[in-house]
Amino acid sequence: MKNKTVVRSMDILNLFIDHAALTFQEIIELSKIPKSSVYRMLISLEEMGFVVKGADSKYRLGLLFLTYGNLVSSRLDIRQIAFPIMQELHNELKEAINLIIRQGDEAIYIEKVDVYQKVRLYTAIGRRSPLYAGACSRVILSFLEDDEINSYLENVELKSFAMGTITDKEILLESIKNARTNGYTISHSELEDHTSAIAAPIFNNKGEIIGGISIAGIEANYQKDQVDFFAKKAIDAANIISERLGFVNKNPLFQRE
Repeated sequence: MKNKTVVRSMDILNLFIDHAALTFQEIIELSKIPKSSVYRMLISLEEMGFVVKGADSKYRLGLLFLTYGNLVSSRLDIRQIAFPIMQELHNELKEAINLIIRQGDEAIYIEKVDVYQKVRLYTAIGRRSPLYAGACSRVILSFLEDDEINSYLENVELKSFAMGTITDKEILLESIKNARTNGYTISHSELEDHTSAIAAPIFNNKGEIIGGISIAGIEANYQKDQVDFFAKKAIDAANIISERLGFVNKNPLFQRE
């Protein structure tokens, strides 16, 4: 059952789809909501930043919507851009390909291609993992600004998920340094026993780390020469996605051949 107040509030906000600015009386007339209800809802919407009242006494959408809009846009863009690249990579390698983005101190899987993967892995769209655990999550952590990494390391509690989960902060820091040197992260049995993943970072037009793409499968397939092979594939795919998001690549570490 829908909440009446929420529905009415949305009715008011939806008026601004077709109107840049509206007076209190215009909102009443267009919404056909009683004056007292409109008044209460506008006060609440204004306090939360959803609308602002200008010097001309007209209401407009607040800047909060710009924040939401940018978040939705960036997340949709990366998924739409990445998906065909992920499909092509999966068709070639027959390994699971995952796409993740950051959400606070966690990474969330927003896309996955594993049609030809013989053994299904634990990863699934919507699943979350802490930034320290697993290659795909840790690639985001590794390319954050130094102060963010330091703050994260000071506050995080490293819990074990599988027999290879990193639970020592010195080892975690070394892994981060290696990722910055090599351009990719690798994990073995960190989120699920006997599985491995190699991930590369995805950057936005500002050069900020916003996500990662990983190649994942059974641990036996991620040894010796295969590591370099998969790493190059992951880095190349991540670079294409980053460039299509507007990232201007000036780092030789992320140059595509």
